[in-house]
Amino acid sequence: MKTLYVVGIGPGSREDMTIRAADALRQADLITGYDRYVEIIRREFADDEQIAGSDFYTTGMTREIERCRYALGKAEEGITTALICSGDAGIYGMASPVLELAPEYPSVSVRIVPGVTAASSGAALVGAPLSHDFSVISLSDRLTSWQLIEKRLRAAALSDMTIVLYNPSSHGRPDTLKKAASILLDAGLPSSRACALARHIGREGEEAVITSLGRLSLEMCDMQTTVFIGSSASYEESGCLITPRGYKKDTEKA
Repeated sequence: MKTLYVVGIGPGSREDMTIRAADALRQADLITGYDRYVEIIRREFADDEQIAGSDFYTTGMTREIERCRYALGKAEEGITTALICSGDAGIYGMASPVLELAPEYPSVSVRIVPGVTAASSGAALVGAPLSHDFSVISLSDRLTSWQLIEKRLRAAALSDMTIVLYNPSSHGRPDTLKKAASILLDAGLPSSRACALARHIGREGEEAVITSLGRLSLEMCDMQTTVFIGSSASYEESGCLITPRGYKKDTEKA
């Protein structure tokens, strides 16, 4: 069978990868992906003969479609291939572009292998901020207009859900998180709203920071940071950001 696995590798560390993801990598003759993620796999599985013995192909940032076509083409040739991405393959990952292109390669069977996304791995690092409804918004405007991102931020603020922000800052967008915090404050969220940052999840330099919406723009962050903005029910306790599973009912009324 001509097979292409699209594999979410989670934060990247071997311990945070699902068994199913590791098994898919072992079945692949070729592993391809963004060079940084392939480097992580080669390092984490250096002692695994099946994975270390695979062929590898990498490309840099912004070449996602090229990677997808390369992976599909190799699978079409009969080479069992794994296309990797961080987090979950279907959450800001490579699953959708592969499936969009897949009809051009009808003989290839595409199998999506889920992984641990930064919302869940970061939440575990900072406490329990996602125990009730939440939304996830990417602040990268490379594929989405900033006008639409702002619209989603304002809608999320009105919903009173915990908000998770992906891609909060980069070298080319150093003020993006500051802009997002200003929008949320303008939408009515208080400056005291409990927030948290999860930095370099599962990697060297891993760190959890508890802060507030008013101080959020002062915090250091980059593309490897995930930001959590609590709901009105969220609070900080003993260095953790906590969102209760349910809202307390008024039991004092007769």
